[in-house]
Amino acid sequence: MYFNTFAPGLEPLDMTQSKEFESLLQSAADLGIAVKRPVRYVSRNVVVNGLRFHCLEWGDPKSTPLLMLHGGNQSAHSWDLVSLNLSDRYHIIAVDQRGHGDSEWPRDGDSSQQGMADDAKRFAELFEEDHPIVMGHSMGGMVTMRLLTQNPRLARKAVFVDIGPERAPSGSEQIGGFISRMHEIDTEEEYVRRVSEYDRFRTPEHIRRTMGYNMLKLVDGKLATKRDQRRIVPNDGITTPGYDEVGKIECPALIVRGESSNILLPEMAQRFQAALRQGTLVEVARCGHNVHSQNTVGFLEAVTPFLQG
Repeated sequence: MYFNTFAPGLEPLDMTQSKEFESLLQSAADLGIAVKRPVRYVSRNVVVNGLRFHCLEWGDPKSTPLLMLHGGNQSAHSWDLVSLNLSDRYHIIAVDQRGHGDSEWPRDGDSSQQGMADDAKRFAELFEEDHPIVMGHSMGGMVTMRLLTQNPRLARKAVFVDIGPERAPSGSEQIGGFISRMHEIDTEEEYVRRVSEYDRFRTPEHIRRTMGYNMLKLVDGKLATKRDQRRIVPNDGITTPGYDEVGKIECPALIVRGESSNILLPEMAQRFQAALRQGTLVEVARCGHNVHSQNTVGFLEAVTPFLQG
């Protein structure tokens, strides 16, 4: 059983009429995030590379295009508060990447970085009239690196959220351990407790509001993560691009580091900035790895000047 609402077919579904949208507006009000009404916000399904993808579309299709790629074990809804604020200025496509959220699980189990980069390229091509801005967090940032090293002129700008060619092993192990413990959970209360222990920057109320975007209910009443657990990654020799490779990216790029991040350490972020042709580095206070959800206001203050510049 799904907790959340999404388009059941090919016709876009207006999400502004849903209870989830009212909950999102309440979260925005709680955090002091500006919202300009009316808001265009729809759920839709598209077929890309032979798979059905679910995505969230925000804003006027005539506005500057912005493609958003979420982190591992997350979904397109991880960008909701950011999208809500930016939707009056940008045409946003936030994708549930293959094997995540409400998108189809790949039939061959391919969850490789290359497969996701190929998907992202096809989504970028949906913006036929112009080059999009591409914004990626964690896994989505690695996909963005792969996408733009292979297609250096595809994007007009890029934003890398707390990720780079290097990742701190201790932080990666901590995240991996947390994800492995979230495959199946007995109750909603246990879910909120576990996430609250891991993520000290978000309130239990906000964690509960967003639970349905990452979990579903099984027939036995337990909760299961909405991510393909097979995670079959082909041995294609492709890894996250290194510093030499990211130097191929031609567009201006912003690196956003969380002040308490244990994934992108300060010296790693600085090396990433130095390797980029047009790299800028900002640090957001009062957050860790999940910058845009742990301190959304600080994230918006960091990225808005870059997006508008």
